[in-house]
Amino acid sequence: MEVEGGGVGGKIKIGVCVMEKKVKSGPEVFSAPMGQILDRLQAFGEFEIIYFGDKVILEDPIESWPVCDCLIAFHSSGYPLDKAKAYAALRKPFLVNELEPQHLLHDRRKVYEHLEMYGIPVPRYACVNREVPCQELDYFVEEEDFVEVNGKRFWKPFVEKPVDGDDHSIMIYYPSSAGGGMKELFRKVGNRSSEFHPEVRRVRREGSYIYEEFMPTGGTDVKVYTVGPEYAHAEARKSPVVDGVVMRNTDGKEVRYPVLLTPAEKQMAREVCIAFRQAVCGFDLLRSEGRSYVCDVNGWSFVKNSYKYYDDAACVLRKMFLDAKAPHLSSTIPPILPWKVNEPVQSNEGLTRQGSGIIGTSGQSEELRCVIAVIRHGDRTAKQKVKLKVTEEKLLNLMLKYNGGKPRAETKLKSAVQLQDLLDATRILVPRARPGRESDSDAEELEHAEKLRQVKAVLEEGGHFSGIYRKVQLKPLQWVKVPKSDGEGEEERPVEALMVLKYGGVLTHAGRKQAEELGRYFRNNMYPGEGTGLLRLHSTYRHDLKIYSSDEGRVQMSAAAFAKGLLDLEGQLTPILVSLVSKDSSMLDGLDNASREMEEAKARLNEIITSGIKMIHDTVSSEFPWMTDGAGLPPEAHELLPELVKLTKKVTEQVRLLAKDEDENLTEPSAYDVIPPYDQAKALGKTNIDVDRIAAGLPCGSEGFLLMFARWRKLERDLYNERKDRFDITQIPDVYDSCKYDLLHNSHLNLNGLYELFNVVQLLADGVIPNEYGINPQQKLKIGSKIARRLLGKILIDLRNTREEAMSVAELKSRQDEISVSLTRKEGRSSQPKLFINSEELRRPGTGDQDEDDDKETKYRLDPKYANVKTPERHVRTRLYFTSESHIHSLMNVLRYCNLDESLQGEESLVCKNALERLCKTKELDYMSYIVLRMFENTEVPLDDPKRFRIELTFSRGADLSPLEKNDGEAESLLREHTLPINGPERLQEVGSCLTLEKMEKMIRPFAMPAEDFPPASTPAGFSGYFSKSAAVLERLVNLWPFHKTSASNGKS
Repeated sequence: MEVEGGGVGGKIKIGVCVMEKKVKSGPEVFSAPMGQILDRLQAFGEFEIIYFGDKVILEDPIESWPVCDCLIAFHSSGYPLDKAKAYAALRKPFLVNELEPQHLLHDRRKVYEHLEMYGIPVPRYACVNREVPCQELDYFVEEEDFVEVNGKRFWKPFVEKPVDGDDHSIMIYYPSSAGGGMKELFRKVGNRSSEFHPEVRRVRREGSYIYEEFMPTGGTDVKVYTVGPEYAHAEARKSPVVDGVVMRNTDGKEVRYPVLLTPAEKQMAREVCIAFRQAVCGFDLLRSEGRSYVCDVNGWSFVKNSYKYYDDAACVLRKMFLDAKAPHLSSTIPPILPWKVNEPVQSNEGLTRQGSGIIGTSGQSEELRCVIAVIRHGDRTAKQKVKLKVTEEKLLNLMLKYNGGKPRAETKLKSAVQLQDLLDATRILVPRARPGRESDSDAEELEHAEKLRQVKAVLEEGGHFSGIYRKVQLKPLQWVKVPKSDGEGEEERPVEALMVLKYGGVLTHAGRKQAEELGRYFRNNMYPGEGTGLLRLHSTYRHDLKIYSSDEGRVQMSAAAFAKGLLDLEGQLTPILVSLVSKDSSMLDGLDNASREMEEAKARLNEIITSGIKMIHDTVSSEFPWMTDGAGLPPEAHELLPELVKLTKKVTEQVRLLAKDEDENLTEPSAYDVIPPYDQAKALGKTNIDVDRIAAGLPCGSEGFLLMFARWRKLERDLYNERKDRFDITQIPDVYDSCKYDLLHNSHLNLNGLYELFNVVQLLADGVIPNEYGINPQQKLKIGSKIARRLLGKILIDLRNTREEAMSVAELKSRQDEISVSLTRKEGRSSQPKLFINSEELRRPGTGDQDEDDDKETKYRLDPKYANVKTPERHVRTRLYFTSESHIHSLMNVLRYCNLDESLQGEESLVCKNALERLCKTKELDYMSYIVLRMFENTEVPLDDPKRFRIELTFSRGADLSPLEKNDGEAESLLREHTLPINGPERLQEVGSCLTLEKMEKMIRPFAMPAEDFPPASTPAGFSGYFSKSAAVLERLVNLWPFHKTSASNGKS
C-alpha cells in the first residue's frame, strides 16, 4: 500500500536507530518485544522498517545514515545519544520519543524535579550532594533511627538511591524497633533481586544520594508502560523488598501479572508521557495507603510476553505514525488484523516454588470469598518488670537530657543510643562487689543495689539494642528549688524519680517456628478450590491480603513469621515485617476500656479461691457448667495455694544457687567466655535453639542465671506475703508462664520440683486465666465486647465489603451475555472492530468521560484482558489480625455468649452446645491459638436469599501442651527442639448447619464499633471499591471477560 507523506508516494519509512540488542528477534517462543511490535507494524503494509544497525550508529557519520520519516531512537548502554540528536536536527523526522529529555533520565534528581514540576506525586525526598567521596556536609545528620537533610527528617525505614539513574544499587534501612539492618536491591542475579544485611545500620557516604520515605505497598511493585499519552498498561510483581526471591513460571520467566490502573493513575501515566516527551515510556508506581506515587522513570520500555499488548502497541504506534505523516488515513483500520502469528499457548501452570500442594475443595456451587483470622502470638519468654526509686545524679541528668530539660516531665528510653547511655550510667553506679550476708548495709540500700545490678544485666543481655523488647520509663517524684546557673532566680530540679524497666516477652525461636509452620498450614488448608494452592491465587492478584498487628514486638514478629510461611517467602523477618505488616494498636492492643470490670472479676475470683467457697451446682449448672460463677476452678483451689508457694520457693532456691555460682565465676575464665553475646536482632530470623549455650549448661536464649533468679525471686515475693499471710492470685498466670517456659526451654538445667510445680499451677491457671475476663458468661460478654469492640467492628466491615463485591460480580456476570450480544450488534453495524476504533478505546475501562466515582477499583486488581488466568473474576479477601491473649479470649467470649444480651433474647448461640462444652473444658488459649471466620458464597442460590453467604467458624487451642504432661519418645523429641506443635482447628458449629452472614451480623452488631465510628479510610477515588452497580460501570466491566470475542484466540482457557 502506498501513502503520501515523507516517502514521496511510497511507504512511510520508520527508522529504528537503536542498539541491535534492543530489536533482536528470532525463532524463540517469545522473541524480543521490539521485534514483535515492528513485525506487526510491517504487516499493515503501510510502513517500511529501516534498521540502522550498530555499525552505522557507532561508526558512520550522520550524513550517511538512512533517511526516514519517523524515528525510533532511545538511549541504552553504549548508545551515542548526542549523535542521534544531531541526526534528528539534520533530517527532522517525527520522533516517537524525543531525544533531548532522555538526558534527564540518567539523573534521579532531575527526574524527581521534573515530576514535581508537572504536579506528579513522588515520595517525600531530599538530596545529599557530595563533590568527593566521604565529604562531610553540615546539612546532613545521621542518628540511629533517622537521617536529616537540611532539616528534613527521614525516619527508618527509608530508601537510599544513588543519584546516577544507571546505578541500581538501592538500599533500604530498617528501624531498630524492627530489628535494624539494611536490604540492598539490585538488578536480578539468577533468582535473587535483593539481599538483607542485618549488621549494616549506617548509610553510605561514598557519593551523592537521594533519601526518601519508604512507602509500604503490601509487598508489590507496579510497572506502568505507556504507548502514547492515551494508552497505559500496568503489571505487578512481588517486590524485591520482601525476600529478594524472584518468582518464575515453568518457562523460567519472572512472574508478572497485568493489573488495572485507577483513573488517577491513568492520568499520571498520561502526564509522565507528556512531561518527559517520551511516547513509549516505562515508570515505577508505588501504591501506599490509598495514594499512588511515581518513584522512577525508565524511558523506552515494552511489556514482555504478552501478544495482546503487542497487538495494542502496534495499533497505537500505527495511528501515531499516520497522524504525523498521513492524517487522512488515521481512522482507517482494516477489519481483520493483517499479521498472522502462530502464538503459542501461554503457560497457565503454577509457580515452581515448593509448598503449594493440592488442597481440598468445597462444593461445586460454593466458593470461598473471605478468610478472617484472629491469631495469638507465638511462644515467648516471660514478661518482666523492675521498679526502683532513683536519686543518683547521673540518672536524673539522663532523664532531663531526654525529656527536654523539663523537671516534671517523664521520659521513655527505647532507642539504642538512649539505652546505651543508661547502661553506661548504671555500670558506674553498680557496686563492684556484692555485700555479704554479714554486712550491716541497710536492707533498702542492698535491695536498691540488687535492682541496679538487674537493670545492668538486662541492658547487657542482648548484644545490639534492638529496641523492640526493652524500654525504660523515668518519672519524676520529688523536686527542689535551686539557683539558676546564670544566678538570676531559681528553677526546679528533680531529686527523685521512679525508674520502671520493662523487658522480656520476647518471641522465642520456638515462637517463630510455630508462626511460620502455622502460616504454611493456612496456605495449604484454608483455601479450597485452587489446584495449586494459595500461591497461585496470590501471585495473580486475585488474593487481597492485609495483615495487622498490635504494637508489641512479639506480636509483630509472629505476624511476619506467619506471612513468611503463608506466602512461601525466604530470609529474615525484618523486611517482611516492614513490607507486609501494619500496626493497629487501637484495635489489637490494650485493656483500658475494661480495666474496671476486670478488677471486679479478679476481686471476686480472689474471694472464691482464698475463702474456699464451695460452688453450688444446681440442675442448670450441671447441664450447662459454663454458666456458673468461676467455672473451671478446681474445687480444692484454696488447698493448692500453700503447695504452690512451697514448690515456687524450692525452684527459686535452686536458681539462686546457680546465679550465685555464675556471679562468682564471672571474674574467672569459664565456659561463659567462649559463648558469643546473644544478639536479639540477629536472632529474629532463627527458628532453632542455641546449642552452644545449652551445651555450656546456660539458660536458653539471652537470659543469664542472674536474670533467671530475679524472675523467680520476684514471683516468690509477689505470690505470697508472709507478714500479712496473703496470697496474690493474680500472680498465678505469671508463675504458670515461667514454669511452662522453663520446662520447655530449660529442662536441661534439671530443676528439681519444676514438673510438680507445673502440675499444681496448671490446675489453678486453667481456672484463673479464663475467669480474669469475666467470672460468669454475662460478665465475660461485657468485658469481651469492651476489649474487642473495635476488632469486631472491623470484622463486620470485612464481611460486608466482601459480600458487596461478590454480589457486584454476580450481577455483572448475569448481564454479560445480554451486553455482549448488544456490543456484537453494534460492531456489526460498524466497518471496524470496536477495539481499534481509536486510541481512546485502547485505554483501561473507565477512562472515558464518566465520573471517577463511577469507576473505583481495588488495589492490585488483576486485569483480565491481558491475564492468562482461567478464572480472572475469582477473588478472595484475607484479613489476618495478630494480637495477645486478651483479645482472643474477648472475641471468643462474644461469639459464644452474644445471645445472652437483652436485645437478642430467644436467639440461639453462634456456637453449638457441643462446642460450648469443649470450650468449657478448654481452659487455655495458648500461644498461636486462633479463631477463623470463612465466608462462602453459594452461587446457585438467588442473590436475595440469606443462604447465599455462609459463615464457618473454627478455632484452635494453639500450642499442644501434652509433651509437657507426659514422658514418651515424641515428647522427648519435641522438648529437645524446645518447641510444641499447634493443635488443629475445631468446629464451633454442628456439621451441616448454616450460619448465614445475616445472622452473624445480627448477633455481633450490638457489640461491635459501628462502621461510621471508624476513621475515614485514606483511599481516594479509584481504590475504595472495584465494582459499582451503575449500568455504565457494568457495561464497561463486562468487557473484562469476553474483551474482544471477535479477535483471534490467544490460546487461553
